Amino acid sequence: MDLRLDGKSISGEVSAPASKSQAHRALICAALADRETVIDCKGISADIEATISCLSALGAIIERDGDSIKVSPVCAENAAKTLDCGESGSTLRFLLPVAAALGGEYNFTGRGRLPDRPIAELNRALRSGGAVLSADKLPLSLSGKLKSGKYTIPGNISSQYISGLLMALPLTGGDCEIEIEGKTESEPYIDLTLSVMKSFGVTAEKTAHGYFIPGGAGYASPRSFAVEGDWSNAAFWLCMGAVGASPVTCTGLAEASAQGDKEIVSILKRFGARVEESGGRVTVYPSRLKGISLNAENIPDLVPVIAVTAAAAQSETVISGAARLRLKESDRIAAVVKLLNGLGCAAEERPDGMMIPGGGLRGGSADSENDHRIAMSAAVASVFSSTEVSLSGAEACAKSYKNFFEEFRRLGGVAR
Repeated sequence: MDLRLDGKSISGEVSAPASKSQAHRALICAALADRETVIDCKGISADIEATISCLSALGAIIERDGDSIKVSPVCAENAAKTLDCGESGSTLRFLLPVAAALGGEYNFTGRGRLPDRPIAELNRALRSGGAVLSADKLPLSLSGKLKSGKYTIPGNISSQYISGLLMALPLTGGDCEIEIEGKTESEPYIDLTLSVMKSFGVTAEKTAHGYFIPGGAGYASPRSFAVEGDWSNAAFWLCMGAVGASPVTCTGLAEASAQGDKEIVSILKRFGARVEESGGRVTVYPSRLKGISLNAENIPDLVPVIAVTAAAAQSETVISGAARLRLKESDRIAAVVKLLNGLGCAAEERPDGMMIPGGGLRGGSADSENDHRIAMSAAVASVFSSTEVSLSGAEACAKSYKNFFEEFRRLGGVAR
């Protein structure tokens, strides 16, 4: 889908969609629990659809009624054995360990760039614990059953490896240890996993070198679970407020959230934006922005929208610590620099990030590269570009935010 975007009239209030990151985790814990759980999830993205589909294939019974999702725990008799992860890296990396811990034979498939995204180190850890995997990339088959014990995993490739193991290992029945090699990046995502697990009665202990999961820990349903608003997707609206002509308010955001991307508030303040927070409402006002230096190793999903915001600043911004972005839905470092260059900003690609000189954008053509965060960042760019932004592949937004462009229009943006 191609859209011509003009966001210069953007203003008003929007409610944050449900956190994709928290929803993945809540659905999985609910499917592993002792009884039915009802999950309140406002807005279901394509990635969450993939996790629901795969949990159903593992034998969970999942019923939806609007924003309410009723999850009955997995039952081997209901299992369909083929798990289609779509384009969702979270679904794949979380459910490979879970399926291995449940035991049995399963086939995993996916599409888009997912078969090229790394899982070799995760597979190595699973093989050490008793799983049998046919390959280090999709499609693959899985058999065997994980046993309790020690699991070793690198910390600098994907926090999703660690989160997947954390959610799976309580199913082994015995004491388990995860030893993390090297520095752990994107640690807030692991904290989010621990927070959701705790809501379902499982507490993993942090150690000097990783995590310990005591034997006998089992998932207990809290009966109901409300998914928080998504700070990652709220960031697009909040940045529009900073770079546009009118303030933008985003509601439904938990200030005490374990989501690492709530850091967008302090980052916008560093840029010089005026930000007001009150009772789950965050309002950002049009501001004169200055460039910053940012290490993004714990907030990689924010990099595309931060980079576009930096193009509106009056001085240079340097983003580092983001090398893992090259392994996302697109090579996000290259894709963001291409986006900015195409709209008139002489951004420079670096091995682990980029430099954005600031000074504004002229508008022009952009391609989402089939990446939801690039597509939504192009919409932010249209808020302050001199002319409209012509975006190809706008449908990529559905991966995390199906009605993004409907909300864009409702707030006064033009998308035709």
